Amino acid sequence: MNVSGSLAAVLAAAGLPTDGHYEAKGGWVSRAWVGSSYVVRTGPLSAAGAYEHEASVVALLEGTEVPHARHIAHGTSADGAWYVSSRLPGRTLHDAWPSASVAERRSIIHSLGDALRALHRVPAPAGLMPPWLRGALAGGSWPAYHPPVVGAAMALVEDAGSSAAVRSWVSSHLPLFDADPHVLVHGDLHGSNIMVDDGRVTGLIDFAEAVAQPADVELDTILRWCARPEEFPPTPSSRGLDAASLAPVPGWLEEAYPELFARPSFRTRLAFYDLWVELAIVGHHPDAAWRATAEARIVRSIDQGTFG
Repeated sequence: MNVSGSLAAVLAAAGLPTDGHYEAKGGWVSRAWVGSSYVVRTGPLSAAGAYEHEASVVALLEGTEVPHARHIAHGTSADGAWYVSSRLPGRTLHDAWPSASVAERRSIIHSLGDALRALHRVPAPAGLMPPWLRGALAGGSWPAYHPPVVGAAMALVEDAGSSAAVRSWVSSHLPLFDADPHVLVHGDLHGSNIMVDDGRVTGLIDFAEAVAQPADVELDTILRWCARPEEFPPTPSSRGLDAASLAPVPGWLEEAYPELFARPSFRTRLAFYDLWVELAIVGHHPDAAWRATAEARIVRSIDQGTFG
């Protein structure tokens, strides 16, 4: 679409030319307009905090080896919040994956491993967390997936009204994380938030959920996406990738970034993160059906011993 209306106003506010061609793209919260040099995202005023957080995180990436989209400007208007970044080469991994060969897919995931290693070397402020996640942990609504925050686990046990068995499992496994340094974790890495071109990652995008946590927290979303890609479509009305095509991804990622998989009690750590997410849903999600499904998963997993 040619620039007009509110899009032109955002470009002007960002100090950019208001001419050119932009292609509209849908999303879950934000709507995007993709131009030849810039990408404009807009959302409700409630997204302003997420955009502010993202801008602060992207500033940490300047001068590093982390491939990312440069932040141009962000702000609010009568129409809502907006964020402008540079356009990265290529397209999303979600769009590129179906037509990529096995060799190309493996190359992309190896490149992702390199990008993640660089990301996890970036110093992160202690307690880094998006404001809406901080609000959710304080008792607010929890309408979507969020990355695990290890230190909040016992509070979530209380919020979820969990059984003594769950309380015991969580408290007994918290020492696994005592010696972990907290690093910069993207927190929402799946096919729509990874840009690729010519068999490599050109950038990680959408840092609105970035947190300071143990590095392997990153795997919670990645493994969840690989196992249940139907839960990660680019838009609510679209479809996720084929799960069978994503099955090799964890192995390829381990080839490129083996230290991410080398923590002692690694599988138990992943189980802890998985339980954390289910507890968060039970304690805070506004939809009763979601809460019931998560509670059933917790009970089944504890009874069968699949957590740890």
